[in-house]
Amino acid sequence: MKAQYDFKSGRRGAVLRSPVGKTRITIRIDDDVLQWFRAQVHKAGGGSYQTLINDALRRFSESAEQDLEGTLRRVLREEFPRYKARPKAGATRR
Repeated sequence: MKAQYDFKSGRRGAVLRSPVGKTRITIRIDDDVLQWFRAQVHKAGGGSYQTLINDALRRFSESAEQDLEGTLRRVLREEFPRYKARPKAGATRR
């Protein structure tokens, strides 16, 4: 090992920058859940368990949004007739 190293042009921080649209975080996941995701990647012949977790979270959030929209639409359909709500004159329907 050299007696002295030159770090004048060195920078602090992550060695690799995160791609645009990605944020590096630290989370705690139960061991069994993490092992399940790793096993799924292994069964598929390789890949990234982190990408698999991200995809699962994305599918869940999208389905939750669709469920919320469906619930709101159902409630509005049920409640509008009760209050005899009518569209305003001249309002266009989308």
